[in-house]
Amino acid sequence: MTGKSTMITLNNGVQMPALGLGVFQSAPEETATAVTTALQNGYRLIDTAAVYGNEKEVGEGIVASDVGRDEVFVTTKLWLSDFGYDEALRAFDSSLDKLGLDYLDLYLLHFPFPSAFDSTVAAYKAAEKLLADGRVRAIGVSNFSAEHLNNLIDRTDVVPAVNQVELHPYFVQRRLREAHTGLGVVTQAWSPLGGVNLYWPSAPKAGQSPLEDPPVVEIAARYGKTPAQVVLRWHIEQGLSAIPKSVRAHRIAENIDIFDFQLTADEVAAIDALDTGLRGGPDPDSIKADSFG
Repeated sequence: MTGKSTMITLNNGVQMPALGLGVFQSAPEETATAVTTALQNGYRLIDTAAVYGNEKEVGEGIVASDVGRDEVFVTTKLWLSDFGYDEALRAFDSSLDKLGLDYLDLYLLHFPFPSAFDSTVAAYKAAEKLLADGRVRAIGVSNFSAEHLNNLIDRTDVVPAVNQVELHPYFVQRRLREAHTGLGVVTQAWSPLGGVNLYWPSAPKAGQSPLEDPPVVEIAARYGKTPAQVVLRWHIEQGLSAIPKSVRAHRIAENIDIFDFQLTADEVAAIDALDTGLRGGPDPDSIKADSFG
């Protein structure tokens, strides 16, 4: 796979770009252009979800980019309202149709459903069938705790390749990342720049951004990089995958321009020290099927 990003090998041998474009909260009318811009700037991972309402535009953006399908790693996610075995298979077909694709690279369960965990297991078993049938290259989960992961693994056959979770300098998720390492699960960060603290009203550091914290600003000045580039490099240095969101062409280009420098161990530690131990976004256990409807 061509592109600017380094690659991460998933637990089934599939190669996934470490850095990609996320499209959460990207308006449909802006999404296609953002995806095209990203692919033309060297991105090869695009992350969307059924509940985002922009899968169709993601597919349009891929086509408009003129980058070959086999060069693009596409992820989408199954929403809770479609958990269950048959429901998940139908929802997958719907997502694939909207994307205009013949297969997916990664299919994730968007959240756990603790109050209906049997349906979570059934949905994941449907994903296992899709994997066995070659309709998706890898499967995984999103927003699962270590307990959720272990409960799922105990009742299914395929260890998730990825767990996509909130992770940024204010919430570094050390224990969960250690659990992932033990299980062979790749940690992928949503809101990798900490932007969730700017749009989620109940965030403990609401209105604050790690991009403005002195350690990040000082490191950025040292390398002639932006604070956002430093924080994204902080993810890459630790073997994490990150999917920053933007619809602005200059930000999209800036966010992937992080593979020409490295942080020292002390610099990584200085950013780690910003950790509050508190998530900025919603508690996964509080999410309901109509939470984003």
